[in-house]
Amino acid sequence: MPTITLPDQSQRQFENPVTILEIAADIGPGLAKAALAGKVNGELLDTSYLIDQDVELAIVTGRDEEGLEIIRHSCAHLMAMAVQELFPSAQVTIGPVIEDGFYYDFAFERTFTPDDLEKIEKKMVELSSQNIEVERSVLSRPDAIALFEEKGEKYKVEIIDSIPGDEDLSFYQMGDFIDLCRGPHVPATGHIKAFKLTKVAGAYWRADANNEMLQRIYGTAWGDKKALKQYVRRIEEAGKRDHRKIGKQLGLFHSQEEAPGMVFWHPKGWTIYQVVEQYMREIQLNNGYQEIKTPQLVDFSLWEKSGHADKFGDEMFTTESENRNYAVKPMNCPCHVQVFNQGLKSYRDLPLRLAEFGSCHRNEPSGTLHGLMRVRSFTQDDAHIFCTEEMIQDEVATFIDLLYSVYSDFGFDEVILKLSTRPVKRVGTDEDWDRAEAALAAALDAKDLAWDLLPGEGAFYGPKIEFSLKDCLGRVWQCGTIQVDFSMPGRLDAQYVAEDGSRKTPVMLHRAILGSFERFIGILIENFAGAFPPWLAPIQAMVINITDNQADFCKETAEKLTESGFRVSSDLRNEKIGFKIREHTIQKVPYILVVGDRELETNTMAVRARNGDDLGSMTVDQVVDLLDSSVATRGRFSMGK
Repeated sequence: MPTITLPDQSQRQFENPVTILEIAADIGPGLAKAALAGKVNGELLDTSYLIDQDVELAIVTGRDEEGLEIIRHSCAHLMAMAVQELFPSAQVTIGPVIEDGFYYDFAFERTFTPDDLEKIEKKMVELSSQNIEVERSVLSRPDAIALFEEKGEKYKVEIIDSIPGDEDLSFYQMGDFIDLCRGPHVPATGHIKAFKLTKVAGAYWRADANNEMLQRIYGTAWGDKKALKQYVRRIEEAGKRDHRKIGKQLGLFHSQEEAPGMVFWHPKGWTIYQVVEQYMREIQLNNGYQEIKTPQLVDFSLWEKSGHADKFGDEMFTTESENRNYAVKPMNCPCHVQVFNQGLKSYRDLPLRLAEFGSCHRNEPSGTLHGLMRVRSFTQDDAHIFCTEEMIQDEVATFIDLLYSVYSDFGFDEVILKLSTRPVKRVGTDEDWDRAEAALAAALDAKDLAWDLLPGEGAFYGPKIEFSLKDCLGRVWQCGTIQVDFSMPGRLDAQYVAEDGSRKTPVMLHRAILGSFERFIGILIENFAGAFPPWLAPIQAMVINITDNQADFCKETAEKLTESGFRVSSDLRNEKIGFKIREHTIQKVPYILVVGDRELETNTMAVRARNGDDLGSMTVDQVVDLLDSSVATRGRFSMGK
């Protein structure tokens, strides 16, 4: 007689073993209709799962985060089923859930076309309407291999052969389609109602460029059609905000084949870059950091000693000179330890905060490169804090305050925190990892901040807190991080003299706020759609004349505003005033200062904001005050876009 404890702590008893679906029906017919799975003692299981003992149970529906993931996973299977019904020779490989959707990789003799995607989606709608039952089964490995060999599915056979152990495997079947899967899945295809296929792309089998190229079909799925429509609108808006498109329109930067993954900054884009760098330099100096600069090329032996060669060797650019092997630095950490090691430090010197706008290079696969978001050459707002173990919590807490302040200055007020713990492949003892993870958790709890745990996602040398910000479209970007490292300082012989006169190894905190300058500026471009707040705008004001009579006054005004510390230019072309206003509005200049004969007589300018607001006539001094106040608010500034 199993007793079922529900999330509200109420209990239900049953005389015989009972399925999750039957329990949902006992609670109410509406819940049974919506049930996708059950969380039994914390484990997600299918609604067909039979419960024969006392458990805690939560019914999972499409409104739950786990339910949405189940819908997407099941939708991936539905897509694969549709593909094989339409194209019987297509072989199915791997199809996971990803952020906002799913994909499946297929081996097929020709390239899938947009028309094919339409046909597949139409077939998916048809299969969904049939409400086909999704059934779980368990097969031995020999039976599973025989099944897929009979179907001619060589990739599935290879996957099964690669799974360690000899235990039986679970499979899920919709009609004639069956696939290896841990589940859980929706009870029937009728639960998959709101989906859309988005694109097709190439993908190497098992992400290995030495293997054959497959075709990856991407899709998205949601709990209802309203959520799907909202997502499609967000994607359309994101397309309009694509930083590569806006970067070209505004003349900020470009990339080209001669330097893949590298950025050619144009004057306006480099202005934004310098503003960000100068801001971060001031912030760091005001918060106890000392700026340093370390070499680009370092003997490969240092990377071997630090552990980076073993972990990142394939991603390093290397070169040789005079029978010595060098690596272009992929990160700054080992070089910062070399600076710390110059001259014996005392406990009185700690914490020592060393910061560098470090230029790094990583040999990212060409297929992953994406504008400013994924590059091979980038600069980090990198810093390393050398401290004692007792200082960790205070240093982390101070860093969190600093990070929140910086993000607010850039206009981001919603921050998501995650604590990533020890990965399988790591250096250091379990005792070191225990202390490091506990210190980070304590710092987060002391700040009374909500955070999630990411088991196994830490760096190879230590656990970390990841800070992700949300942009105006609700997209999440992981940018900041702080990592506790008990290992690298010792590997690289860092020591300080403790209060008792003994030699001790410092703790090393790796931290960044923006992460990569390139990527962060890409995020800013998309968040503001190129309409930067005045403090970041490459041109903060444009002075324009109506006729040649005002040309000299416009020149003098632009010079005065420039001398006052603002980025101001003038447009004295012999063009209609409406044309010039429209052009600089499209270029998203925050303020347009128009001078005609009337303004010339009164030594004023007609001030227009880029959203079209008429701010009235102002003298040069009044414009200075306007720019001063709008720049001072930084990213908290509000202006129509």
